[in-house]
Amino acid sequence: MRLHLVDGTYELYRAHFSPRPGHAAPDGQDVKATVGLMSSLLMLLHDSDEAVTHVAVAFDNPIRSFRNALFDGYKSDEGVPPELHAQFNLAEEAVAALGVRVWSMKEHEADDALATAAAKWADAVDQVRLLTPDKDLGQCVRGQRVVQVDRRQEKVLDEDAVRAKLGVSPTSVPDLLALMGDDADGIPGLPGFGEKGASSLLAAYGRLEAIPDDAATWTARPRGADKLAATLRAHREEALLYRRLATLVTDAPLPGTKTLEDVAWRGVPRQVFESLCDRLGVTTMKRRPKRWVD
Repeated sequence: MRLHLVDGTYELYRAHFSPRPGHAAPDGQDVKATVGLMSSLLMLLHDSDEAVTHVAVAFDNPIRSFRNALFDGYKSDEGVPPELHAQFNLAEEAVAALGVRVWSMKEHEADDALATAAAKWADAVDQVRLLTPDKDLGQCVRGQRVVQVDRRQEKVLDEDAVRAKLGVSPTSVPDLLALMGDDADGIPGLPGFGEKGASSLLAAYGRLEAIPDDAATWTARPRGADKLAATLRAHREEALLYRRLATLVTDAPLPGTKTLEDVAWRGVPRQVFESLCDRLGVTTMKRRPKRWVD
């Protein structure tokens, strides 16, 4: 039994910006992203190697969350293409039409939903698979029980692979992002801290609080250590705020979900799915599902 947790917002953006041709519904609406999302999820649901038994897809809808109240520069819906923004609700409807549980996140983010579900059910399934390449989900990885899957690059990251990739353990990922920043989420990081210097310090000390103020006492010596120490002394409070932004919530609400069985995938509901395909003008997609449920 596996629990697949999908970052729907990432999948929707990936579909929108893919090189594939655009697609408009019969009513003229641009639905390229939604159709691409449906296609991607059908591939997942019918992938014998993934062997999906339980699955949920989480969306940022809207993009803004409680983190925007903590930091003005945090990611928002500014700059989202209007034709993509107009598909947010439609995308959720499309996922539900596949018989898949949808978590539409309001005050929290899609990543918080994934982190919450991973923490809640990791010991109840054989494996939790987090389907997103975002670095911040690395903090949820646990041994081979909770792994991160980058479908585009066909890579699976267990705990050892996260350490090899980022240079720190999963528990130190929020600290790493606090120091080096995360452009995708609008976390600026501290001046001068790159991934290499930040990871070497955190590999030695684990958490921001444990890094001494005086570089002369550091057991790790990244390039420009004295300057980095001065920056950290001057901006430690900002770094702690950035870590809070990067730390995923593990008690977020999961709409419509109380038990693991609420995310069991039994098949595609034929009537609902075929009706949506007609609305979107993708009648050939009706032939793709291999498992139906009435």
